Amino acid sequence: MGEFNAYIDKDTIRTPLGKGVLSGRTFSIKDVIAVEGVANGAGNPDWLRTARPALDDAPVVTALRRQGAELQGRTITDEMMYSLNGENYHYGTPQNPKAPDRIPGGSSSGSASAVAGGCVDFALGTDTGGSVRIPAAYCGLYGFRPTHGVLPIEGVIPLAKSFDTIGWMAEEPKLMKKIGEALLDDFHAGPGQRRVVIPEEPWELLDPELQSVYSPLLSTISSQAETVEQKTLTTGGLKAWAEIFRTMQAMEIWQEHGEWIQQENPGFGPDIAQRFSWAATLDQNRYSQLVNLREQIQNYLSSFLKNDTILVLPTTPGPAPIRNQSLEEMNDRRAKTMQLTSIAGLGGLPQLTVPVSGAKEAPAGISLIAGRFQDKHLLKWGDTF
Repeated sequence: MGEFNAYIDKDTIRTPLGKGVLSGRTFSIKDVIAVEGVANGAGNPDWLRTARPALDDAPVVTALRRQGAELQGRTITDEMMYSLNGENYHYGTPQNPKAPDRIPGGSSSGSASAVAGGCVDFALGTDTGGSVRIPAAYCGLYGFRPTHGVLPIEGVIPLAKSFDTIGWMAEEPKLMKKIGEALLDDFHAGPGQRRVVIPEEPWELLDPELQSVYSPLLSTISSQAETVEQKTLTTGGLKAWAEIFRTMQAMEIWQEHGEWIQQENPGFGPDIAQRFSWAATLDQNRYSQLVNLREQIQNYLSSFLKNDTILVLPTTPGPAPIRNQSLEEMNDRRAKTMQLTSIAGLGGLPQLTVPVSGAKEAPAGISLIAGRFQDKHLLKWGDTF
């Protein structure tokens, strides 16, 4: 399985197709991203059993290889990408190299483990509800979720298409920017972010013992802006936003995979089985109503982020939980975490998580969210810490 149990397959090697900004760099990909001639398993043996080898590389893989990067291996994912924990019932849990007694975070758990363990320079994952941002924070990495829709999603096993994105993780902010140069178009979207907003509700979710650790980072970020303000982000609280996200995501997941589940009766781990069982009970007639609520949130976020504002918030409520916690404990943490990740998810917005040093227990992350298509501007902020 490879070092740190990060890999489902370490032997998928593809050499560069050219030279560019990533020459000499190595990367791994989550086992949901296509490589020609390889069948993806999506973290589940029954999916692998029914899968066919890909006819082509996913466009993102081709783009990275054309810029000089070498593909080295496919990494473990949580089953069907439907988790934020990183614990796989069938293939084991990738180790968190920065905190071995704690979970790595999911669902791009293997990708985070591979980078944090020094196996490769960077790795690709997918992020629907936080699946790049959370493992990056838990494993002490930079992690990036781009604006929804800016990267081609072809060749990627879908979870919930109106939220799915491809993201990446690395140890170095300069490398994060180079990956952005390789993958992202140049958007003509203004002069960059000059205004920082510190939303109140996300900071209320942060573990109290970490407040003093984050304070210096907030000062550093604020010093880079022309104006700084605190703001109440919602009228009904982030719980309401998270519930909209959670329900829409589940409806789309069942639309995408429900027929396969009913036909194949796959074996799932207890937590994944529980989520799919719940998704199957949802009234699909409510979907259009939820779409309208999401559109209202998107319009609201766009109206004040525009092209010059950054939201600053904790990536997760705290460091990674200890391994092998009860399902009840993990679900409670997941609910709080999704309140934070639902902001960019509902808004379709780019989000950069940056490692927080100084947390005694384990790594943590602080996040910056910008307006749509501000991806390259946002990646530059990684160098300010």
